Amino acid sequence: MALRIFVPRDATACALGADEVADSISKGAKGRGTDVEVIRNGSRGAVWLEPLLEIQTDAGRVAFGPVAPGDVPGLFEAGFPGEADHPLSLGPVDEIPWLARQQRLTFVRAGLGDPLSLENYQALDGFKGLERALALEPQAIVDEITESGLRGRGGAAFPTGIKWQTVLDAESDGENHQKYIVCNADEGDSGTFADRLLMESDPYQLIEGMIIAGLAVGASEGFIYLRSEYPHCRKALEEVISRAEQAAYLGDNICGSGKAFRIDLRIGAGAYICGEETSLLESLEGKRGMIRFKPPLPAVKGLMGLPTVVNNVLSLAAVSTVLAKGAAAYRDFGTGRSRGTLTVQLGGNIKRGGLVELPLGATVRELLEDFGGGTASGRPARAIQVGGPLGTYLPESQWDVALDYEALAGIGAMLGHGGVVVFDDTVDMAQQARFAMEFCAGESCGKCTPCRVGSVRGLEVIDRVIAGREREFNLALLDDLCSTMIDGSLCAMGGLTPYPVRSALEYFPEDFSR
Repeated sequence: MALRIFVPRDATACALGADEVADSISKGAKGRGTDVEVIRNGSRGAVWLEPLLEIQTDAGRVAFGPVAPGDVPGLFEAGFPGEADHPLSLGPVDEIPWLARQQRLTFVRAGLGDPLSLENYQALDGFKGLERALALEPQAIVDEITESGLRGRGGAAFPTGIKWQTVLDAESDGENHQKYIVCNADEGDSGTFADRLLMESDPYQLIEGMIIAGLAVGASEGFIYLRSEYPHCRKALEEVISRAEQAAYLGDNICGSGKAFRIDLRIGAGAYICGEETSLLESLEGKRGMIRFKPPLPAVKGLMGLPTVVNNVLSLAAVSTVLAKGAAAYRDFGTGRSRGTLTVQLGGNIKRGGLVELPLGATVRELLEDFGGGTASGRPARAIQVGGPLGTYLPESQWDVALDYEALAGIGAMLGHGGVVVFDDTVDMAQQARFAMEFCAGESCGKCTPCRVGSVRGLEVIDRVIAGREREFNLALLDDLCSTMIDGSLCAMGGLTPYPVRSALEYFPEDFSR
């Protein structure tokens, strides 16, 4: 029997040479007469170890990493793929501290096998949640999601069960009884990659979650709105949707149940604002991605004017776990009203970056020190931005705050999509504040004046502050402008832009008077 060697196929690993590593292993083994099977698995999210090679042994998997293409000949000379005494040897995968300390629910299958293989997904308890959902009434499925405490993982943190209940109860228009499930896969926040990693490493989980959502609210059609910059995801999703259709997990007769659900993959328009649900729906309908006034809510009048569930990738993926393990098992993780697990994407100036999944409630400092290992530069960390490009900058005095929705809201911050970006003591926080306004000016859909005009004026005012021109007057003007954007913007794009600006001014004022 051929010895199985796993080499990740996700975008990050490939960008770091995983394709070349896999090719070198195949050629090296053939040249030595060694019978190996190279399996392109999904990533475990340990970006700092990519490409991470894993070898299947009788005692479990052992790992080597990060392996560059030029390292492969030396690995073979050291005895690879058998016991190899090599500096890149990491020992048993399950004993790598960075992975062993995590508690994974959503990403429990990531990296364990070929993510495109339906058989691999089934062997790892995939579709168990769907099997249970098919035996339940729609209201019972919604009740399970509600009882689990699952909240939207895309940033707004709205209770998923309440949204689903609204769509279940909504009356379709006239004779058209169609409802829709829309997956927001337009992951645009800088420093975030969890959606991409899941779609590349465990895409059937997303498919399963969408089917369950359809069964829960009475929708027979779903759409995945995918970020245009994710070609690896596109290829993976096209393949798994086709295989799921062939296996009758999608189509007019799901698993012989007589119930129908289909999924169409649509590619995004390349605009950050299309990550906002109403702008996404406009784009999905073939229009320019611009914010809709609310009410009506998409749950009542969404895609094509019909009741629509709009959920993020991680929210829908978690649904399969809730149905498979039960609401109580999922609710056991987390704290307070923040239930389940948090998928943190640890990036920026960090020594050990990657995806960390822990119960909601871990602290920022725990992530920085226990998982991140400090800064990549070796210099002291100075600021940490949580929640994407519109998230608050946290000074060292706030790093012991718990990463849950209520605790962060209590200090004027937000969890968002779980992006955590670290900056060392060389960062210029005045420039970071400027970036927030510049980002908003470039990405605003233009529908409302506070966002469209406010961000441009904000950029000009910050430039005057940095230049030292009428500093006190311009600081007061900037504060007033921020209040207008928060109170008057139609969506979170303009409403949240002032948060990183104000936090930089409050906690790092010295950077504005250099």
